[in-house]
Amino acid sequence: MSWREAVQTVLERDPAAKSYMEALLFSPGLHAILIHKISHKQYLKGHIRLARAINYLGRFLTGADIHPGATIGKGFFIDHAVGVVIGETAVIGENVSLFQGVTLGGVSTSKGKRHPTIGNNVTIGAGAIVLGNITVGDNVKIGAGSVVVKDVPPNSTVVGVPGKVIKREGAVVKTDLRHDELPDPLRDAIMDLTNQISELDHRIAMLEERLKKEK
Repeated sequence: MSWREAVQTVLERDPAAKSYMEALLFSPGLHAILIHKISHKQYLKGHIRLARAINYLGRFLTGADIHPGATIGKGFFIDHAVGVVIGETAVIGENVSLFQGVTLGGVSTSKGKRHPTIGNNVTIGAGAIVLGNITVGDNVKIGAGSVVVKDVPPNSTVVGVPGKVIKREGAVVKTDLRHDELPDPLRDAIMDLTNQISELDHRIAMLEERLKKEK
């Protein structure tokens, strides 16, 4: 992904970016991505210390810590870079969007693959944590604050701690930044219990009325 494509991605997905120059100069997520592009190139050449030095500078400037070894596809977007952590063996597909505080981390001290693989057209909400050598399929949405430690099938939504998969029907999901409008299993369960209690109250009232008439 060229720097021009990266700027265009910001303009498409960040409504706060009013112009090309504003997106270029004042988007820390964009800067984090461009700095990673430089550090990743050095990493692949075997210049590990230089790559890590560039990464360290990027973390200082943007608040995002993207390891030089991470592989990132086209159309990558970070909204508010602060607190974003992406591990060395993470693989990110195309048209992926991350919000602030997202972690793509490892749970092993193994030198091999230990970070997540993220598919295409994935949106990960603020503060979400995706851990381990797992795969998140294409067209997935992960809700803010979720903790994901298992594979996620394509075309689905994950919410909660630990993350619970809610399958979505229909065609391919387009890139959608509305990560606040997600199913809430806990809320749904509470609403179901509330409805059942209301139904029981209604039945009890009917029984009491019937008993009064019989007396």
